[in-house]
Amino acid sequence: MAVIAVAAAGPAEEEAIAYAEVCLSTTFGMETRRLGPFPDPEYAYDAARNQYSSTLVLREALDRRPADALKLMVITDHDIFIPMLSFVYGQAQLNGPAAVLSLSRLRQEFYGLPPNHALFLLRVRKEALHEIGHCFGLTHCSDPLCTMRLSTNLQLLDEKQAEFCGDCATLLRDAINTSTTGAIK
Repeated sequence: MAVIAVAAAGPAEEEAIAYAEVCLSTTFGMETRRLGPFPDPEYAYDAARNQYSSTLVLREALDRRPADALKLMVITDHDIFIPMLSFVYGQAQLNGPAAVLSLSRLRQEFYGLPPNHALFLLRVRKEALHEIGHCFGLTHCSDPLCTMRLSTNLQLLDEKQAEFCGDCATLLRDAINTSTTGAIK
């Protein structure tokens, strides 16, 4: 059976990781396997931005992906960025094996608001599905409710649903079938 491996990189809330595992398993129809925690990604810290480079975390993830894992989701509490944006919720290799997800900005507390754990977990689900969707070759979708819609702020993130639109679901099924045909069983 194809496996999606999941690992923390530095600090990451256990409940959020476990929830992401369940969401990935049920949505993609694959087993998830928790890996031991990866080291804190100090190598990716940019002092000028007070953030971590998601590209560097992703690069490290590629070196740590088990050979029998079809995909790897790395989860961290660190705030992450790519050079052209002030932040990202996550980053993935399009049609590649790895993705990184930051929990930092998914929390209401990041914005000085009272905690809302249910909303936080819903955001975790949306972004975990979104990033692994990229790993299966899905690009950003124009359907405002599709989880593959680009979310550059919380309003856009909260407006979309935690599921794939019909077109993306079809593309995803095809990609999964193609990927798992040659996957290690």
